[in-house]
Amino acid sequence: MARKGRAARLTERAAFRPPTGRTLEESSLTEQGLAAPEKKTGRILLIACGALAREIIDINEKNGLDHIDLTCLPAKLHLYPEQIVDAIDGAVAKHSAVYDKIFVVYADCGTGGALERKCAELGVEMVAGPHCYSFFEGNETFARHSEEGEITAFYLTDFLVKQFDAFVWRPMGLDKNPELRDMVFGNYTKLIYQSQTSDPKLVEKARACADRMGLEFEHRHTGYGDLETSLTAWAKGSSSSG
Repeated sequence: MARKGRAARLTERAAFRPPTGRTLEESSLTEQGLAAPEKKTGRILLIACGALAREIIDINEKNGLDHIDLTCLPAKLHLYPEQIVDAIDGAVAKHSAVYDKIFVVYADCGTGGALERKCAELGVEMVAGPHCYSFFEGNETFARHSEEGEITAFYLTDFLVKQFDAFVWRPMGLDKNPELRDMVFGNYTKLIYQSQTSDPKLVEKARACADRMGLEFEHRHTGYGDLETSLTAWAKGSSSSG
């Protein structure tokens, strides 16, 4: 509850405008003799999941999106989706005085539609899709696979292959109780590794993860999928309107 209250206060503070037209934060800084935050005209900010940082940097470099800044929330919020909405709320409030355009690089990510509603309330766009496994593969392709019965697959991305123990094995308690493996993964039939980069070592590591989980292995090189589409569209829209 404390986090929610703090996020609400941050939002209220960002929304309040003193008679001078400055934000409350800017007024406070001026009273202390400090300069107000400099407005980053013509630049846009991405507030992203930390698990996507490397991919976003690669996409920006590949497409020459040098007018985009990036700030990331902890990747481990994926383990606590109920905390994502408040974290985004606070981050938007923190940066809205500096950036005219802010985009949220999260899909729904287990928030049950709450993140989409919050982004609509804040007037910021987010990546479409239920989760990163969907937008990496392309939301239409992922939906088609789901309709064809691919509901017993466990997905890994480059990040999750690299951080398998930290984000999968240990949180599920399998480091201390490996005998629970079949119970934990009993409803899955295969592991699908969606690779963003071409790295044979990561493919072999993903295959080893599947072996540890007792699952069949499939590798799909998806690249950046709808994530790249969203970022380039946002960047283009910002340039044309700015």
